[in-house]
Amino acid sequence: MTILSFFTRASRAFNGYPASSKLLLLCTLSLSGGGVVAYSEAQVDASKTSVQVNEKDCKKKRVVVLGTGWAGISFLKDLDVSAYDVQVVSPRNYFAFTPLLPSVTCGTVEARSIVEPVRNIIKKRNGEIQFWEAECMKIDAANKKLFCRYTVENNLVGNDEFSLEYDYLVIAVGAQVNTFNTPGVLENCFFLKEVEDAQKIRRSVIDCFEKAVLPGLSEEERRINLHFVIVGGGPTGVEFAAELHDFVQEDLINLYPSVKDLVKITVIQSGDHILNMFDERISSFAEQKFRRDGIEVQTGSRVISVSDKEITMKLKAKGEICSVPHGLVVWSTGVETRPFVKDFMGQIGQANRRVLATDEWLRVKGCEDVYALGDCATINQRKVMEDIAAIFKAADKDNSGFLTVEEFKDVIDDILERYPQVEHYLKSKHLRDVTDLMKDSEGNYIDKVDIEGFKLALCQADSQVKNLPATAQVAAQQGAYLSKCFNRKYKWKDNPEGPRRFRGSGRHQFHPFQYKHLGQFAPLGGEQAAAELPGDWVSMGRSTQWLWYSVYASKQVSWRTRVLVVSDWTRRFIFGRDSSRI
Repeated sequence: MTILSFFTRASRAFNGYPASSKLLLLCTLSLSGGGVVAYSEAQVDASKTSVQVNEKDCKKKRVVVLGTGWAGISFLKDLDVSAYDVQVVSPRNYFAFTPLLPSVTCGTVEARSIVEPVRNIIKKRNGEIQFWEAECMKIDAANKKLFCRYTVENNLVGNDEFSLEYDYLVIAVGAQVNTFNTPGVLENCFFLKEVEDAQKIRRSVIDCFEKAVLPGLSEEERRINLHFVIVGGGPTGVEFAAELHDFVQEDLINLYPSVKDLVKITVIQSGDHILNMFDERISSFAEQKFRRDGIEVQTGSRVISVSDKEITMKLKAKGEICSVPHGLVVWSTGVETRPFVKDFMGQIGQANRRVLATDEWLRVKGCEDVYALGDCATINQRKVMEDIAAIFKAADKDNSGFLTVEEFKDVIDDILERYPQVEHYLKSKHLRDVTDLMKDSEGNYIDKVDIEGFKLALCQADSQVKNLPATAQVAAQQGAYLSKCFNRKYKWKDNPEGPRRFRGSGRHQFHPFQYKHLGQFAPLGGEQAAAELPGDWVSMGRSTQWLWYSVYASKQVSWRTRVLVVSDWTRRFIFGRDSSRI
């Protein structure tokens, strides 16, 4: 056997064996509860259910996917592409592991280490997916057509604009930064939403230090150049502040010793605490650590304008307005809908909404055969009180006008699946069983209830309806869920698997989407992190940082990126971060 043939066989054997990737991911999930769900390099299992295409259909249905982020890639990863004509449109020809963007801003991880080319992903699907690097400019909902444009500026010949028709459309384009129409933000702030944003911030941080050490500057001018302001105390803003502090203390003060005492980092938060979406213990721990590290946290402050030299804010407690000079401002305060999605919303009767609304099956309301996932959409959960009369009628089998405990139990599983807020309500009230709802107005257990008593039992459940957070974890779960629905679209058409239809007959075709929170991390710098895990578990400190390393390494998009990220971390430990302006 020649050396060439040996390596060829070895390569084929490795590429066809995905267990190693799955094992590492499974082990880490079992230890940590997980933080996000990512695309794995493993091939789709051949035993997965295939779509049973109708024999009468001589042509595959065309599925067009807009976006190559968490939702789009998770959808493509599990979709049975042999049953559909799949086309993908995105202005970026790569998938980015966005939770590590703050690490890219300071050189802890290189930008190319967290991205995987889309065409590499397509190649693993035997070329059955077509990809177009372009931006969707408009959706024609009435004619099921998309208008797209190649947006990269160059002098290449040919038309940049084209259109695509679709049978099914999956909108997974994410969202853009929300400036809240604050004057000067677009012109004078940096954002942290894309890989390009992180690269710009990295260069600008080095520029601030290089300018500060030039001869002829006063000490006040050096202080202004080295004042870094982060607007927004959420996970992204806090993690960037922590990364920047480590970069300064571990690397830059050794390279720029003359200005080491002039550096200042400020986090501005409109709320009362940073990381207010986390457990209070984590929020308090983060604020105390930042205080020890010398990072100033200004809570209760709302930015009202940003110029090239100053940031102006209003202090809520005193009502005062003050201006602070800055060298660099990073804006990280939330997201809003993209313009072409807003235009689409106007076509389908959602013009008055801020975010594209879907039902519990991720179908866009008011538009057939269109689905929306991730940050660009929100699930409009149906209220249980809207259907309370229909539910009572369906459960009252003997038409007695009363529900017994047994009749209530017969429909409760369908109620909990169709209206998940009921289950959240039971947990919030620490009710062990649904029969605990069978009480009269004085709190005494009863054997049966009439329609008014049934309304009383569930009237507060709708207060537990909550919008899902705009995170990678939610988007990835939605993409995986929708792909399963597409794979079984024809199989379950005549054999529905979903909950009972209380308004009408039969059952829903599929189970509605249910989000499972697997936990979340907040790296705080200095090799310390905080984690909020399922079951009200909270972990903080150095051991949590190593848990963060293991989880994020296991969830990289491929073995290539996994090796690159781990090698970047190792390089940083040994040689420090690179301060070159590249």
